[in-house]
Amino acid sequence: MSDVPREESRPMQPAGESPGHRPAPAEKGPSRAVAPWVRTRLRAAPGAAAGLALLVLVTALLAAAVPRVIDAYETEGLRHGIRTASAPTSVLEITSLLGVTETGGKLRPASLEADQDTLRSLLPAPLRTVPEQSSYGLRTTQRVVGLDPWLPMPSKVPPQFTLSSPSDLDAHATLREGRMPAGDPERPEAVVTAETAEKLRIRAGSVVHVPSVSGSPVAFTVTGVVAPREPARPYWAVEPLLRTPLLARVPDPLQVKYQWQAALLVSPRSAPALLSTLGAPEVFWRFPPASGHLTAADGDPLAAALDSVAAGPTMVGIREVAGDDAWVSTGLDELVDAYRETRDVISPVVAVAVFGIGAVAVVVVAMTGGLFLSRRDAELTLLRARGASLPGIGLRLLGETAAVTAPAALLGLAAAVALVRGPDTPGAPDLTGSAPLLPSVLGAALVALVAALVLPALAVLRHRRIRLHGAREDMVDAKPSRRRLVVELTALVLAAGAIGSLRLRGTSDSGDHLVSAAPVLVGVIAAFLLVRLQPLPLRRLARPARRMRGAVGPLAIARAGRASSTGVLPLLALVLALTTAAFGGSVLAGVAEARDRAALLSTGSDIRVEGTTEGVPVTPEVVEAVRGTKGVREAQPVQVEYGLELPSPIATDQPMSSALVAVDPAAYARLAARTDNGAFPAELLASTGKGGPEAVGDTDRVLPALASPDVAARLGGRAMLLNAAAGAFHVKVVAVRDSTPAVRGENFLVVNAADVTNRRTTVALATGTADGPALRAAVAGKAKDLAVTLRSETRGSYVDSPLQSGAEGLYAGAIGAGAAYAVVAVLLSLTRSGPERATLLARLRTMGLTRAQGRRLLGLEALPPAVFAALGGALAGWATVPLLAPGVDLHRLALAMAEGGTALGGTRLRADPWSLVLPAVAVVLLTGAAAGVQAWWTGRRSSVKELRAGDAR
Repeated sequence: MSDVPREESRPMQPAGESPGHRPAPAEKGPSRAVAPWVRTRLRAAPGAAAGLALLVLVTALLAAAVPRVIDAYETEGLRHGIRTASAPTSVLEITSLLGVTETGGKLRPASLEADQDTLRSLLPAPLRTVPEQSSYGLRTTQRVVGLDPWLPMPSKVPPQFTLSSPSDLDAHATLREGRMPAGDPERPEAVVTAETAEKLRIRAGSVVHVPSVSGSPVAFTVTGVVAPREPARPYWAVEPLLRTPLLARVPDPLQVKYQWQAALLVSPRSAPALLSTLGAPEVFWRFPPASGHLTAADGDPLAAALDSVAAGPTMVGIREVAGDDAWVSTGLDELVDAYRETRDVISPVVAVAVFGIGAVAVVVVAMTGGLFLSRRDAELTLLRARGASLPGIGLRLLGETAAVTAPAALLGLAAAVALVRGPDTPGAPDLTGSAPLLPSVLGAALVALVAALVLPALAVLRHRRIRLHGAREDMVDAKPSRRRLVVELTALVLAAGAIGSLRLRGTSDSGDHLVSAAPVLVGVIAAFLLVRLQPLPLRRLARPARRMRGAVGPLAIARAGRASSTGVLPLLALVLALTTAAFGGSVLAGVAEARDRAALLSTGSDIRVEGTTEGVPVTPEVVEAVRGTKGVREAQPVQVEYGLELPSPIATDQPMSSALVAVDPAAYARLAARTDNGAFPAELLASTGKGGPEAVGDTDRVLPALASPDVAARLGGRAMLLNAAAGAFHVKVVAVRDSTPAVRGENFLVVNAADVTNRRTTVALATGTADGPALRAAVAGKAKDLAVTLRSETRGSYVDSPLQSGAEGLYAGAIGAGAAYAVVAVLLSLTRSGPERATLLARLRTMGLTRAQGRRLLGLEALPPAVFAALGGALAGWATVPLLAPGVDLHRLALAMAEGGTALGGTRLRADPWSLVLPAVAVVLLTGAAAGVQAWWTGRRSSVKELRAGDAR
């Protein structure tokens, strides 16, 4: 199809009359304007204009959406980290110790409330708090003993109480029994929660006595029992002991003892009575942080605000209000620092995908401009021959493309803003949302600018000299120039520099875009090399191909060997798309592998059953219930004792503790080998033949043990005596392993369970794919206080961070977009060569070529470039992954702060075979299918038009 506008027909001149002597017509008004160039051109080729507009719209949509998607998942990641953190970690608490003689109005509720308002106003932006969950009051920093004999004493150890007077107790608790406390410092009153009342047998009217500094006990009258409202909110969750008593283990080297720990909720009016106790009281103000207003841009300012609160100008103001010894404690700064570290590690890895898809999009847009230029080459050649200037041609073409690309880019920008809104943020504009608009505008404007300039630039470069119509464009005449060699060498130097920089210092600098573009540069070099090397094997193959029967094979190979020099753009687009897909697929595969491994290290097996608190036994009935659950293949009991103090032959050594693990060597060795987690031969833990209760007095027996590296270094090669709850015996390290299934990232000693004195199963490890609810129901039917952990559920918990899932989704989207652009590149390449191929087929049909032979010829001719592109892209992707792997740490992207992640160290990037092979095969199949469809369609058309010599219409 030709886009050259037809010349207007004019009446013939009378004979003997020249235009110069023709009388001027009478002026009847202003002369009629010539039709505008842009309107005429767009009307002459509406299909091409619509195709360009669609391509620009989609590309601008992607360019504008990417920064908004990044801002959205970074914003949600910051909020999620604060929102899901435990209250003791996230709450900002200001405390000030009180002396025994502290009196006066400072401790009155009204004074403490005024101080709370002042302290809240001192917090710098963007740090905000949740007023309804804030609290203040007095509390004891050391637990005090309950002196009353009627209190429960499980091991004849009296309970301990924390005394606290939180504000606004009426608004956060429901009265179940009695009345709310009042009292005064002389007759203090308190309430307890329903759980505390049940466990410690306290009821309304009970009096609890605690020691005092004067020696005379302080009596607290319990006036009622309350039930917490919203116990998971910070008011109660920041100090769980206020609502739920704890049966804690008492440190005793000789025997296991337990005692109750609980809290008395003292009325604010009675709070000064805490000064008379031995609990070292302090005044506190608690501020739960708000996260709904935060955006991605607030990460660094929030960290600076927390630094100011901890040890900066804000701390000076806080001490002026709360006292010179006031102290601020919070884990919020660690949460924000962890978010920033994760963001800074993920951003360069994501930038690789963004640069990859951006490069492919630029190449496809350039191919579109090349296609339009090839359709109008004859027109522009004629205009140049008639004296048209290069600036004039360039400006007219710029006007054409700008009229199409500018509205399309604007629509793409509007669609991106409408589709990617981001999290709801108070005060954000309703039209654009919380994400900044400028990056999206710049992205869409850049797409419009590139799309508008590519056709004029290519036209000016191509027609800078007057050209002959019908000149050859294949490799016979159009050989690579010296300028092209300089460009290729420059890209090679840039790629080498980027790769070297990445290998030396990793992705620590998120602003170094050259490092993020390294895979793209590798793909560019691979494409340039392929363009130069591709004709060589085809030309060598052309000679022996002449001996083949028929003309289709030799002709297809010969034409592929001298393909047009403009084929670098299709090859470049395919290689870049394949390189991006290979790198991105390897990233996603590495993330999945790291999460699988971390989940396995965390649970130790497919299923883990253990107590909700340390020391809860797992009975044989529970183990049998696990074995009997559908889907469980094998279950084994394991005895784990944490906190075992290790001896040392050197008296000056620092104390070291370890976990003691008693197992069945045969079953445990199978589990370790199956999970590749500290595998060992079962013979290493051969039994000594002495164990059980009858071996209580035999402390001289030596048990072989597996040990972690630190434990092995501590014990050395000698037998050392251990005094554990499992018994007293000597152990000797016979093998060292970095990890073992029974414990998570701790020091350990593994011995034969048959040799210990006191056997008590505390963990059950099972393999299989059991249903979680059914397994939990089976375990709950046999015992309480047991937790069931499935590896599959632990694996799923590693993707709950929006920062991780958002980056992973963006990477997957980039791979999909790259594949779509690769399809467009193939279609554009075939479309550009379509007229020339149709002419060739028509001429060959006049020489006796059948329709079937013509279809085979066109299909075979299109396959060699596709095969070379597939091989080049796969090789470039395979080379890119190991080259960049030392500098790319996927640990944060895969695990963030997940438990078990530290045992993995840095997650190394490895080439994924499926990501290399599948896209390459898909490119070949797609090209073959598209070429076949084009050949079939070309074969059905009439050949009269293509056979008209010299007519390019």
